[in-house]
Amino acid sequence: MADGPLVQIVDLKKSYVVGDVTVHALRGLNLEIERGTFLAVVGASGSGKSTFMNIVGLLDRPSAGHYLLEGEDVSAFDRDRRAQLRNRKIGFVFQNFNLLPRTSALENVELPMLYSAQAPSAADRHAKAEALLGIVGLGERAHHTPSQLSGGQQQRVAIARALVNDPEILLADEPTGNLDTRTSVEILALLQRLNRDGLTIVLVTHEPDIATYASRRLVFRDGRLRSDEHVTPLDAAETLKSLPEEEEAVA
Repeated sequence: MADGPLVQIVDLKKSYVVGDVTVHALRGLNLEIERGTFLAVVGASGSGKSTFMNIVGLLDRPSAGHYLLEGEDVSAFDRDRRAQLRNRKIGFVFQNFNLLPRTSALENVELPMLYSAQAPSAADRHAKAEALLGIVGLGERAHHTPSQLSGGQQQRVAIARALVNDPEILLADEPTGNLDTRTSVEILALLQRLNRDGLTIVLVTHEPDIATYASRRLVFRDGRLRSDEHVTPLDAAETLKSLPEEEEAVA
């Protein structure tokens, strides 16, 4: 494990050419992310938050500037090197879950291990996937397909899948966007528990109330970082206790 911040962003810029127009998605971003942080990135559509997440997640490269992951400048890595590093270091959770529809929860969780440089045996894959489904509260649903699971349960499967290669950082892109209020808070409680266990989490959201469960909040506007606050987060487990029963949903 390298010393220093997990992520360092130095004068990061990203531009896209759309027809005759150049769109400046990021305009000289500077920040660091320490290990064990629960960070929320907030901003309206077009603010640059999704571009930031794609670069941190090694799905895209900056036009200029530097991105250091564990002290290594990965800014100019080609597609293959980014894919290898992404598989080892980064887990993703998305709004739409992105589960294979005809595949069991267990098999969905196992999938990233098949693409790792040293793929474990089938028995080891099963064991690890089962353990992670237990951690996210779905041990008894391992052989259910996504159509047999609620939205909250599908998101828990997605979280287990994101954790299966022991990532250094979990990127969650609008992870509660398709969920009701109570289920959203349950997912946030799970993320807070994982963070307390040491996982670094970056949550991208356009909802300020979701960001209140993170301990650090970045606000993006027009490709620039407008504010960066360290705060005391709301406790999602406590919030659950105050929600009325009529909002309860299976999760």
